Amino acid sequence: MPDPILINRYASRRLYNTQSSEYVTLEEVAALIREGNDVEIKDRKTGEDLTRQYLLQIITEQESKGENVMPVNVLTGLVRSYRSSAQSILPEFLSKSYEAFSEQQESMMRSIASNLPDGLPQKIPFVGAGDWQKKQAEIYQSMMQAFLPGKPSAAKEPELEEPEDEAAAEPGEVAEIKEQLAALQRKLDKL
Repeated sequence: MPDPILINRYASRRLYNTQSSEYVTLEEVAALIREGNDVEIKDRKTGEDLTRQYLLQIITEQESKGENVMPVNVLTGLVRSYRSSAQSILPEFLSKSYEAFSEQQESMMRSIASNLPDGLPQKIPFVGAGDWQKKQAEIYQSMMQAFLPGKPSAAKEPELEEPEDEAAAEPGEVAEIKEQLAALQRKLDKL
């Protein structure tokens, strides 16, 4: 795994990417992370690690833009955990839960890709993904509930991406694609 990109924060609160030798905005730091890079943000003068603070700020800004990923009950539970005995085990629990989620998601995507019939367009929304995402949210919520106090609330089902150009497809092609997706869903259900 490559070393994280070092970003220095100066007294003026400006962020400086030492790899590219340029000042960057918080949004540009978020873009680096989305591209798969790890970052380490340090105070230039004191050497204090500010990575956690800036990652939380990025998440807060994304959530305020309506890109809600964190359910309110999870956020509430996290706030409560700072004053409970769960504080000591929560970081490792969250880390392991996220690792397991990521591994399962990657495994599912590899399985889907390896089972796609020849000639099937690669950019088709996966019809059965809503059920899978809903089950994942329910599992995660029940795991969180075991460690965090508070009442459980219903997990919000994530929205699926709409097809970009469905009108351009021929009616016969759409029916064929739907049948192929249904066959793929049956295979996944057997896994």
